[in-house]
Amino acid sequence: MIKQIFGKIPRKPSKSSHNNSNGEGGINDGFSLNSSSGTNSNTLLKPNSVSSKSSSSGSVGSRSGNETSAQQFTNQTKKSAPPTGSVMASAVYEALPSFRDVPSSEKQNLFIRKLNMCCVVFDFNDPAKHLKEKDVKRQTLLELVDYVSSVNSKFNELAMQEMTKMVATNLFRALPSSNHDGKLAEICEPEEEEPVMEPAWPHLQIVYEFLFRFVASPETDAKLAKRYIDHSFVLRLLDLFDSEDQRERDYLKTILHRIYGKFMVHRPFIRKAINNIFYRFIFETEKHSGIAELLEILGSIINGFALPLKEEHKLFLVRALIPLHKPKCVALYHQQLSYCITQFVEKDVKLADTVIKGLLKYWPITNSTKEVMFLGELEEVLEATQAAEFQRCVIPLFRRIGRCLNSLHFQVLMKFTHPHLFFSDVCIHLISICQHQ
Repeated sequence: MIKQIFGKIPRKPSKSSHNNSNGEGGINDGFSLNSSSGTNSNTLLKPNSVSSKSSSSGSVGSRSGNETSAQQFTNQTKKSAPPTGSVMASAVYEALPSFRDVPSSEKQNLFIRKLNMCCVVFDFNDPAKHLKEKDVKRQTLLELVDYVSSVNSKFNELAMQEMTKMVATNLFRALPSSNHDGKLAEICEPEEEEPVMEPAWPHLQIVYEFLFRFVASPETDAKLAKRYIDHSFVLRLLDLFDSEDQRERDYLKTILHRIYGKFMVHRPFIRKAINNIFYRFIFETEKHSGIAELLEILGSIINGFALPLKEEHKLFLVRALIPLHKPKCVALYHQQLSYCITQFVEKDVKLADTVIKGLLKYWPITNSTKEVMFLGELEEVLEATQAAEFQRCVIPLFRRIGRCLNSLHFQVLMKFTHPHLFFSDVCIHLISICQHQ
C-alpha cells in the first residue's frame, strides 16, 4: 500500500531535462541557438518562410514594413551556428527581380517590396562588413530612383507612406558632434581642416536623389503627400542641415526648396522653423554647419515675397537676419546673408534706414577682416537707398566712416581710396543731396 502511494507522487525533473527545456525556449525566442543541434537551426528559419526555391522573392515580401537594422541582423548571425548563419544572411537579403522582368500589374507590389527591403540600415563604420548586402541595397536604391523618375501614374497613398518611411529610416539619424565640441575659432576657419565625409554616403546620396525625384515628380499629389511629408518630417529634415558633410547639405538645400515650392501649406511653418534655428544659433550656441545653405534658400524665398511686405517678413529681417551679423563666424555665411539683406531693401526702400542702423549696431571694433565685409555690404545697401532714408541715418553712418578712416588696416582704407569701391556714383549723389539740404 505504501509503495503504491509513493508511486503516484510525481518525481522531480532531472538536470538534463531542465537544460533541454532552456534550449527550446531559446529557439522560440529566435535569437539563442544550441550550436550542437542541427534541428534547432532549421527551426529558426521557419518563421522567416525562407526556402531554397523562393529565397529571392518570398523572404523580403514576408518582412514587409520591417525596419530591421544591420546590427540586429549581425546579432542573429553571430548567435546562430556558423554554416546556418551564412545561409540565413544570403537568404534574408537578396536582390529582388528587376522591374523589367515583371508584368505591369505586379510593378506596384514589387515597388513596395523594394522599399521595405531598403529599410535595412547597414553600418558603414566597418567597410569590410556586409559587402554583398550593401551592394544589393545600392542597386535596389538605384532601381527605385529610375522607377520614380519614369512612372506615368499618380502615386497612391500606400506608395507615399512606404516611400517616406524608407527615406526617414535611412536619413533621419543622430549626427556626430565632432567639430561642434571644439573651439569656435576652429569652426570659423573650415578651410584649414579636412572636409568631413559621411561614411554612409554611398547609400545616403541615392536616398536623397530618390527623395528629390519623389518631391519633384508631377505624379506626386501635394494634397495627398502632405499627410506624410508633414511638419514632423520637415523638422527632422531641417535638423540634418547641421551635417558637416557639404554634399549632404547641398542635397538638403535643393530638396527643402522643392518642398517649399510644392507644399504651399507648409510655407509659414518652414519659415518659422528656420527662424528658430537662427535664434538658437545667434543667442545660444553660435555653432551650426548649415546657416549658409538656409540663407541661400531664404534668398530665393525673399525674392518671391509679394508687395507690400507683410509685417511678419519685416520682423524676420529685424529679429533674425540683422542679428546674424553678431556671431564671430559670420564670414562662413556673410555672402548669403548680404544677398538676403539687399533683397529686402530692394523690395522696400523704407527698410534701408533699419538695415543701416542694424549694421552699425553690430559693427566690429577689433576685427578688421569682419569690418571689410561690413563695408562691402553697406556699399550694396547704399546702392538701393533713397535720399529720405539716407538722411535719417547719415549722422551715425559718417561717424562710423570717420573711425574707419583712422583704421590701421590697409584693406579697410582701400574701401575709401579706390574710386570704384565704396564711393560709387549713387553714394556721392546721396551725399551731395544731404549737403544741399
